[in-house]
Amino acid sequence: MSTRKLLSAAKALIAELQSSTAHPEQRELLNAVFDALLFIDSTGQIYAFEDYRRHLASDDLPLVVASFDTRQAAETWLQKHPEPPSSALILIADQYHELAFIRELNLRRISPHPVLDEFLRALIRDGLPPAVASFTTRQEAETWFKGQDTLGRQSLIRIAGRPYLAVYQPRIQHRAIYPFPAFPP
Repeated sequence: MSTRKLLSAAKALIAELQSSTAHPEQRELLNAVFDALLFIDSTGQIYAFEDYRRHLASDDLPLVVASFDTRQAAETWLQKHPEPPSSALILIADQYHELAFIRELNLRRISPHPVLDEFLRALIRDGLPPAVASFTTRQEAETWFKGQDTLGRQSLIRIAGRPYLAVYQPRIQHRAIYPFPAFPP
């Protein structure tokens, strides 16, 4: 079922549930869900929602909304952004960070986030998949990675015999290669 049809069917279901719900608190919750579906539709977010749902079904690293070379660049962007996301992940020098924005207080904050280490630990624990390519140097790997058009969002590669995770963030057209650190048992 297409996302547009799925949203339409979900709105119809919510409307049906609203009409048969007697409790005001439950109707308010259903109204919020219905409004969220309308928001997705009326703000042109259907394709982003579709991508998000596809991402949820994958085992990929979380999506990020932006990438910066330095923390200062990220801080400047966050301070100048008129309406930043309330919460999202960003990359700073290819490391994951969480940003937070509380509109009522105009509070804007960026903090390191451990998602990458947790993700790499889980891959090691579950067993690494086969490498899709091997290289002698990182430069060879980066050149290869930049030239890939159909590569998935993440692939295991080897550089000088060591495993690395090549990650593509499609929303921001960003590619990064992460080494697997030697984690303690």
